[in-house]
Amino acid sequence: MSIRHTARIVTLQTLFELDSKNELSSGSEYALSILIRIRDEFHPELTDTSFATSLVKNVLSRAITLDDIITRAATDWPLEKIGIIDRNVLRIGLLELIFGDREDTPPKVAIDEAIELAKEFGGETSGKFVNGVLGAIYKEMGEPGKAESTKNEHKAKDKEYLSGALVYALFEGEYHFALVHDVFHFWTLSKSKVREGEALEDAAVRSLKEEISLDIVIKDKLSENEYIANKPDVGKVVRHVNYFLGEAEYGPLQLLKKTGLDDVRWFKESEMATLKMYPDIKPLFAKALLSINNKQ
Repeated sequence: MSIRHTARIVTLQTLFELDSKNELSSGSEYALSILIRIRDEFHPELTDTSFATSLVKNVLSRAITLDDIITRAATDWPLEKIGIIDRNVLRIGLLELIFGDREDTPPKVAIDEAIELAKEFGGETSGKFVNGVLGAIYKEMGEPGKAESTKNEHKAKDKEYLSGALVYALFEGEYHFALVHDVFHFWTLSKSKVREGEALEDAAVRSLKEEISLDIVIKDKLSENEYIANKPDVGKVVRHVNYFLGEAEYGPLQLLKKTGLDDVRWFKESEMATLKMYPDIKPLFAKALLSINNKQ
């Protein structure tokens, strides 16, 4: 058994004890005292507890966000109805999948480790349940970090066309960009499914109006790409997304559609490099600035 797997076991046992006593909000110092006790009693071979400590601290500090994602992903299972083992395995798995260092723990390693924990400590169907929830979330994210190509993927049953826009506004002498924040903690672009007979540019304009109450004027086309997503009702689908450059007046933003989103903000050009974004979104800013400067 690897040291990291042992650390995840200690993490799960610590969270199990806290959750069973309704003490998840008791604070990290108390939680870490439980972790050390469990290590000393059951896993003395784990001489370095830094990884387990980091997992416990981060699960507790992000508990509200993690539980919200679980609730959205497992719609047929209210959080309180999910078994205590499965619930905490999902918290650990989601933490590593969404907030972890992908070079340190690749997404599929995070999922596989969570499945193993579920099989070891959960019920007969725990591994399958955890695999289904984490797998669906990973696919819904568009599998960031993986090549955004469908050439060698399993054939999807359907294709959806979406349009979105990178929106800019000039305010106080600096360009600002409007971004939405999703429940996976990525800053991304507002987009919407293209309606039958609707032009791609019109769909992008409508998307920004309906999602963040912003009127935009399309100035250029930035890119288009495809990725595989998983929809519970139809299975795998190909999502073909067209991204445009849009201009707007700087002003208050309001998040009108909250499905999968929890925030919307303007960011200065100088702030963009510090944001957590999907791999296919970041390059659009360089294209946008080039386009904006060419139009001046």
